[in-house]
Amino acid sequence: MKTPNVCATAAVTTLVVIGAAVHTTVNALFGAGTTHPSHAAVADIPADYLTLYQAAAPLCPGLDWSILAAIGKVETDHGRSPLPGVHHGENHAGAGGPMQFLAATFTEVITRHTLPPGGAEPPSRYHPHDAIHAASHYLCDNGASQGDLRAAIWAYNHSDDYVNAVLTQATAYAETMAGSGDCNAVQAPNEAAFTAINYACGQLGLPYVWGGDGIHEGGYDCSGLTKAAYAAADIPLPRTAQTQYDTGPHVPLGQPLLPGDLVFYGTPDNVHHVGLYIGNGHMINAPDFGQPVQIDNYRYDGDDYAGATRPTTSGKHYQRP
Repeated sequence: MKTPNVCATAAVTTLVVIGAAVHTTVNALFGAGTTHPSHAAVADIPADYLTLYQAAAPLCPGLDWSILAAIGKVETDHGRSPLPGVHHGENHAGAGGPMQFLAATFTEVITRHTLPPGGAEPPSRYHPHDAIHAASHYLCDNGASQGDLRAAIWAYNHSDDYVNAVLTQATAYAETMAGSGDCNAVQAPNEAAFTAINYACGQLGLPYVWGGDGIHEGGYDCSGLTKAAYAAADIPLPRTAQTQYDTGPHVPLGQPLLPGDLVFYGTPDNVHHVGLYIGNGHMINAPDFGQPVQIDNYRYDGDDYAGATRPTTSGKHYQRP
């Protein structure tokens, strides 16, 4: 016998979305994996460099590719600068290579971290692959993994003007993956989120069934739907809305939601409903008795929105304090 879900208490209706002020902290703008290259980025960044920035950023949880790309732009115009120290030698400060590492700093980084295959042998600060991957590790060691991007960039160059220039450039390069909110044109930041959304879209119209886990039971309740959606992406979730909320990892308050995020209602200790965010202010959810699986606005008049989580393939789940 399945444990009944408390989702039955959630009366979700499709109403006008409430506007909310966007909290524009650095991390909200550049949370890892939240952006994709803008038209300006594609036009300005050489394709091989763009691939390297995107490949190197995941080495550091919390680091978006656009920060690496902005540093590469500010330092050497992605290796295109004709100034001394870019392709060989050093500049007046002793820095060299496309990411402008001091020799001692680069040696310290590659001593602490093994760079992935694809660069020079031995690793070289003048090789774009090695320099960009080393920069990702260096930023991570100096605060990016703890969510302090300003501190990490300041460690790269001890200047507030430099930090601001990098963040300004990153803003031009990054576009937030907002999502379409449309099951006929699913957009998602990664394969797992796409699979989960695509699965949930396939369940539209099925009835609400308390404790329901799928078609063989005739329908879903709210957390049964989200659990099944992420099971399709090989990401296991707990069974109830409360335990899914507790598992996390949580989306920081003010950070833009991404397609695939789970959105919760109630209070942190009494979560009663969950939906799957699909972008453009919309979620797929199994609302309540008598209402089928449907697309609704995730914010509505009188809601008790409690927050969101971002299921991950990393296997690193964090319990709510």
